[in-house]
Amino acid sequence: MDGGRWLDDEEMRAWRGLVMVASRLFDQLDAELRAAHDLSLADYEILANLSEAPSRRLRMSQLAEGALVSRSRLTHHVNRMEAEGLVRREACPTDRRGAFAVLTDEGRARVEAAAPAHVAGVRRLFVDVLPAPLLPAVSKGLAAVAGALAPACRPATG
Repeated sequence: MDGGRWLDDEEMRAWRGLVMVASRLFDQLDAELRAAHDLSLADYEILANLSEAPSRRLRMSQLAEGALVSRSRLTHHVNRMEAEGLVRREACPTDRRGAFAVLTDEGRARVEAAAPAHVAGVRRLFVDVLPAPLLPAVSKGLAAVAGALAPACRPATG
């Protein structure tokens, strides 16, 4: 151990609270999406990122930056979703090693069908639980944490 500063009680409560909330929140949202729309939360986030992208396409490396999965897991998800007809891959004309993930019409229909229930779940389990005056502080705090993460781990902004 390097003798670094230990967490005080408030810091420990905040840290443990984040770990517990993130895990349980993502598990609950995942379960709801699977039950109602046969999509995992990771699948939904991949489809949502593609639906918001210009021409409904992103390089796999860009998609990995905004996804809830590692690059290796992203490949697995995209392979499976490609087999289901939700996405397709296109070669990158400027980089032979690069590839685009492209949202298909079927993928767009699935994410659009799931979006209202997913947003309702996010609102019910996260947004509406927080007192409105705290939401800007939570957003600012999460952005600060995201900014301290390695660039490849930072969430997409916009």
